[in-house]
Amino acid sequence: MPASLKGKVAVVTGVSGDGQIGQAVANALAESGAALAICARTQSNVEARAAEVRQAGARVFALAGSLTDESQVRRLVDGTLSEYGRIDILVNLAGGLTRYKPAVEHSLDDWRDEVANNLLSAFLTSRAAFPHLQAAGGGVIINFARAGLPQANMVAYNCAKAGIEVLTRTLALEGRDVGIRVNAVAPSLVETASNLAAMKPKDLKRWTKREDVAETVVFLASPAASGITGQVIAVTGWGL
Repeated sequence: MPASLKGKVAVVTGVSGDGQIGQAVANALAESGAALAICARTQSNVEARAAEVRQAGARVFALAGSLTDESQVRRLVDGTLSEYGRIDILVNLAGGLTRYKPAVEHSLDDWRDEVANNLLSAFLTSRAAFPHLQAAGGGVIINFARAGLPQANMVAYNCAKAGIEVLTRTLALEGRDVGIRVNAVAPSLVETASNLAAMKPKDLKRWTKREDVAETVVFLASPAASGITGQVIAVTGWGL
């Protein structure tokens, strides 16, 4: 039986481009019955994704903003509470790899931006949502780490994703006495529109499907995962 999130409110960050993970996650949560609050940097993208969810019959609140800015994080959380009165699920998907170069070529701004987009954003959003999850009687935070060993030319991104794993386990420890479960999803190379365009693969057998990532998020958000917290769940498809 598919997981049911009927009556739950899910905040999902990084719901941006067509053919990306955020789109798949938002659609899967909506199909499971959750009402959504979605956020991304680009107004046109987040509005397009919201329109898709509404066409499918789900309720969605959409906001554009940078989640490395405390005031914009507060706007997202306050807007969600104003719209729905509660928050039950937070999915910290915002971020991504934007600096691909040897470590010695990373500028200080490269480092700061990559760590901020991938780690600081998850911390700020989790911190802002935490008391409201507790007020709802407990809830779920799902972060996004990365499967596999670190790769060259991605030093800031690698360090940020390692930080996500520690953030996940720390928040899980702090949430266990107030009913807040915290886990991370760690995909390997995913069949996103941007990855396919950039890498032009001839064989997708070992790539991870967006839908598999999204269904893992739905599972972790659901009561079926009530005994799971502080874990990093690798979603690698057949890549292993």
